[in-house]
Amino acid sequence: MNVAQNIVAGLDRILTMELVRVTERAAVAAARLRGRGDEKAADQVAVDAMREELNRLAIKGTVVIGEGERDEAPMLYIGEEVGTGKGPAVDIALDPLEGTTICAKNLPNALAVIAIAEKGSLLFAPDVYMDKIAIGPGYAEGVIGIDASPAENIAGLARAKGVPVSEITACILDRPRHGRLIEAVRATGAAIRLIGDGDVAGVIHTTDPEETGIDIYLGTGGAPEGVLAAAALRCTGGQMQGRLILDTPEKVARAARMGISDPKRVYRAQDMARGDVLFAATGVTDGNMLDGVKFGPTYITTHTIVLRSSSRTVREIKARHQDLEKF
Repeated sequence: MNVAQNIVAGLDRILTMELVRVTERAAVAAARLRGRGDEKAADQVAVDAMREELNRLAIKGTVVIGEGERDEAPMLYIGEEVGTGKGPAVDIALDPLEGTTICAKNLPNALAVIAIAEKGSLLFAPDVYMDKIAIGPGYAEGVIGIDASPAENIAGLARAKGVPVSEITACILDRPRHGRLIEAVRATGAAIRLIGDGDVAGVIHTTDPEETGIDIYLGTGGAPEGVLAAAALRCTGGQMQGRLILDTPEKVARAARMGISDPKRVYRAQDMARGDVLFAATGVTDGNMLDGVKFGPTYITTHTIVLRSSSRTVREIKARHQDLEKF
């Protein structure tokens, strides 16, 4: 067996259940603080739980998308090494609580999210904004383009889907910076689903429009979240384009230190998450695709999706945990 086969076999073993346990642990920890109004506390318990579970995995893992740089984040910082040190060398992108405000307010679509890929396969993205556009699977390349206007993208998607523009729904973060974008999309006659936070979930929702009602994602959000979303789209066959917003000399310099030499480059999903990619997400609060954690009298239930790029496999796992001590 060669090195590449060894790596794939290692990812297979992670996929069997270990990766699920990582997001389940983080989701349950965060869910205990739903609706309590304390974003930092909810995020911290999710980080602690995810880190503890990651360190049980038989991997040589390096966090490339994490909670921040080492001096800013006490745990799961960019560059941190996790795992037992025995097993395949992998890149890890994670967000122990995607949607901290959502969780604090007990609103829909808070998630615990992680992606794992072969070493050197995930974009080492700085913590800046990224302009993004994404659609789900089943469309020819070129249907959307980050440099096309919102009207052109909406019209092109409607033609490809074989429906009038009025049947297209775009997901956009509800931010003042998106005022003109929202106006432009509404002028086409398309509908908009505004979300307060959670743009990883927003992008993922384009992969199943019949279930979520979302056809396209548009707008700017965090670049680290863009890499996580790209990992999910790699596994489902969706399309995504992103461009880092490096609008100050400091941001350009920071990106250069992370190996980004072309600040205007347009990244596709396959550029941000290359090779064999695994992605898992567990619902913290109820959402369009995943149920949130439920606490019963003698058990806890979780709802997780696990995706793999090489096989385009989507596994949906609804688990009842009766051994409460593991949480």
